[in-house]
Amino acid sequence: QVQVLESGGGLVQAGGSLRLSCAASGRIDSLNDMGWYLQAPGKGRELVAAISSGGTTSYADAVKGRFTISRDNDKNTMYLQMNSLKPEDPAVYYCKALISWAARQYQYWGQGTQVTVSS
Repeated sequence: QVQVLESGGGLVQAGGSLRLSCAASGRIDSLNDMGWYLQAPGKGRELVAAISSGGTTSYADAVKGRFTISRDNDKNTMYLQMNSLKPEDPAVYYCKALISWAARQYQYWGQGTQVTVSS
């Protein structure tokens, strides 16, 4: 079994910072592309940032220059450093991971972590 678990959400003042973590555990032959998504109330999930297994990154326009995605392949963990948080950033943030085992690739989602920004 594979588990993907986010942590690091919480309440922060506008202009503040948070660091989200996403740790994958279990049967993992290779941890491939990963990404962070947000879901605001009443809306679908939107891609915030993505990182390939080789470290290539991409960002949604709304977070460029403020958020940084990274990963530690030795720890099977991905991070999202969120700086200069704005009142429009609050949402549940989800981690998605593409993980290979038994010669197949599977998509896993974490349970989500709430980010709240106070003005």
